[in-house]
Amino acid sequence: MTDQTFDVAIVGAGLVGSSLALALRGSGLSIALIEARVPPPVPPDAGWDQRIYAISPSSANFLAQLDVWADLPAERMARIEAMAIYGDDGSARLDFSAYEAGLAQLAHIVENRVLQAALWHALKMQSGVTLFCPAACAALRIAQDAAYLSLDDGKQIAAKLIVAADGAHSWVREHAAIEARDKDYRQLGVVANFATELAHGGTAYQWFRPDGVLAYLPLPGNRISIVWSLQQDMANVLLQLPVIELCERVAEAGAGRLGKLELITPAAAFPLHLIEPERLIKPRLALIGDAAHQVHPLAGQGVNLGFADARVLAAVLAGRGARDCGDSLLLRRYERARREEILAMQLVTDGLQALFNQAQPVLRWARNTGLGLTNRLTGVKRQLIKQALGRI
Repeated sequence: MTDQTFDVAIVGAGLVGSSLALALRGSGLSIALIEARVPPPVPPDAGWDQRIYAISPSSANFLAQLDVWADLPAERMARIEAMAIYGDDGSARLDFSAYEAGLAQLAHIVENRVLQAALWHALKMQSGVTLFCPAACAALRIAQDAAYLSLDDGKQIAAKLIVAADGAHSWVREHAAIEARDKDYRQLGVVANFATELAHGGTAYQWFRPDGVLAYLPLPGNRISIVWSLQQDMANVLLQLPVIELCERVAEAGAGRLGKLELITPAAAFPLHLIEPERLIKPRLALIGDAAHQVHPLAGQGVNLGFADARVLAAVLAGRGARDCGDSLLLRRYERARREEILAMQLVTDGLQALFNQAQPVLRWARNTGLGLTNRLTGVKRQLIKQALGRI
C-alpha cells in the first residue's frame, strides 16, 4: 500500500540532490526528498572544514538562482583569481588568470558544511518539498506507471520519477541494476588545512609531482586547504607523520611557495576512483551527481558537474509539456545534454592522471613540453578556462 505519491522523489539530500529539489520549485511538480542523515548544524565557532569545493562561476550563478548564494557567509569564502600549474621537471608551468578570462574570479572556495547548511536552510524556508529525514531506502520497484520506494521505517512512496543523488556508491543505481565501471586508482586524496607564512594572493597552486598531484587552494586570510593525491602506501605514511613533519613535508612539496605552514585542521584521506555508469537514465529513473559520475579530483570539477546535472535535469522537467516526468524520451534529453561534458571531464582527468603517473623519459618530456607550450597560447588557455568554468 502506497502512503504518499509524488511526481519526483529525489534520493540523497547532499549538495546536488538539495539543489535539484530547490531548482524544481515552481515547476508544478510535487517533490519528495529522502535523506538518511540529518546534517549537523554549523556552530558559530566552527573550525575550517576539511572538505572544500572550488565553485565555478556557472555553479555560483545556479546557486544564486536558488536564493542560496547570497546566504553564504563571505568571511568563510575565498576567491581564486589565478592558478599556477607546475609540471614535474622543475620548469614547465601553466598559468591562468581571471583577468585574462574577463572574469572577477575563476572560482570561489566554499566549505562543504557551510554550503550544505545554506541549501538546507533554503529548503526549510520554501514550501513544495516534502522531506523524509532520517530515512533510508529499503526496496525499489520500477513499474510501467510509476516507481515505488519502500523506506526503512515502513513508509511506501510512489513517484513518476526517481532521481538518484545518493553518491558514488549509489543504492538506487545498484538496485535499479545499472552497471558502473569502477576504476580504482589505488590512491588516496589527503586533505588538510594550514595557516601560511606568506599570503596566497588568491592564487591556487597545483604541482604534478613524481609522487602524485598536490593542490594548494586559498582560504580566507593566510590559510590554504590542500588536496594531495598519492599512492595508498605513501598517503598512509603522510597521515602518520607528526604535525611538524607533516607541515614541513607539505611546504617542501609546494616548493616553499607560501613559506612555513602551520596545521589548523588534522589531515584526513579519501579513496580515489573513476566511476562510469553504463547509462544515466532508465524508465522512471535518472542519475545525478556522484551517482552519475565520479572523476579524479585533480581538476576540482566533481561538484560542478553535479550542479550542472541538477540544472539541466530541472530545465528538462520544467519544459516537459504534457509528458509524464518519468517518460523515457523526456529523460533522454537530459542524458544527451550531459553525456558530452561528463565524458570530456572523465577523459581529461583520467588521461592526465595516467600521463603524469608514468616515469618514462619520453612521456615526461612530452607532458612538460605540452604544459609549457599551452602556457604560450593565450587563445587555447582562454578556451580551456571557458570549458572548465562552464562558459562554453
